Amino acid sequence: MEQLSILLVEDEENVAQFIQLELQFEGYYVEVASDGQQGLELSQQKEWDLILLDWMLPKLDGLEVCRRIRKLSEVPIIIVTARDYVGDKIAGLDTGADDYITKPFEIEELLARIRANVRRNKKEQASTNDGIVQIEDLLVDEKKRLVFRSGSQIELTQREFELLLFLMEHAGTVLTRERLLSNVWGFDFAGETNIVDVYIRYLRNKLDRDFTPKLIQTVRGVGYVLRPL
Repeated sequence: MEQLSILLVEDEENVAQFIQLELQFEGYYVEVASDGQQGLELSQQKEWDLILLDWMLPKLDGLEVCRRIRKLSEVPIIIVTARDYVGDKIAGLDTGADDYITKPFEIEELLARIRANVRRNKKEQASTNDGIVQIEDLLVDEKKRLVFRSGSQIELTQREFELLLFLMEHAGTVLTRERLLSNVWGFDFAGETNIVDVYIRYLRNKLDRDFTPKLIQTVRGVGYVLRPL
């Protein structure tokens, strides 16, 4: 069974250690960030199954971290905080969090909320996994290997199709050149990251040049992400 991964962003060392140990005991893989900036950086370095995010954090508060993550990813986020005012809960959910739990809490409740949010996310992913992937007016039929933008069929080479499909399957997630190279070209091309830039340019010429919104975005110093601009 695949081990689920959780990013825990919590600046109180004792609390972080307690939660981490409990989650590891339940079989989760857990990494801990002790401030908002570190949490934001770690959130972009891999695909997490869930993020536990404290509100009151050094450097960047939890709401700002949540807001920035939501621009890049749909990973489930649970806000964990001592703030129990209903207005705070609404603010957290409106920022993009999926759930909210106040301190102090029973660990059993936290575990139940984690299971519920991971389960719901997996169901949502499965419901779209029927061979048809669509973002805005860009539609890909994986089984028939067809691509359409605004109803017009776009001819792609096999490698262009595989690159586009990988971008769409991870839409909203910033993907490094190295990750794209490894997953689309394979390890035989290790180190030749410039080929990714070349093929991204091919895709932009075919998919974005004559259409709006622009979908393939460059994240300077990191890589590429497919999301509307």
